[in-house]
Amino acid sequence: MNNGKNEQEIKELLKQAIPPTRDTNLRRDLWPQMQRKLEERPAPVFTVPWFDWALAAILGAVLVFYPGSIPALLYHL
Repeated sequence: MNNGKNEQEIKELLKQAIPPTRDTNLRRDLWPQMQRKLEERPAPVFTVPWFDWALAAILGAVLVFYPGSIPALLYHL
């Protein structure tokens, strides 16, 4: 019973502290504006830095010349 009374008090305090919003309806549809912005912006270009290519080449060379390292690499993944 005491818990219900506390909940009621908390509800009343929240109603006093946070006034209800008056107008919750949107004045206009936002999707056409968002779609226009998405169409204006060019697609991002995916680039890979040269250092990543160098690491991939080194890893490939190690796997080709030392195939015994494959289980060790898989173990650490």
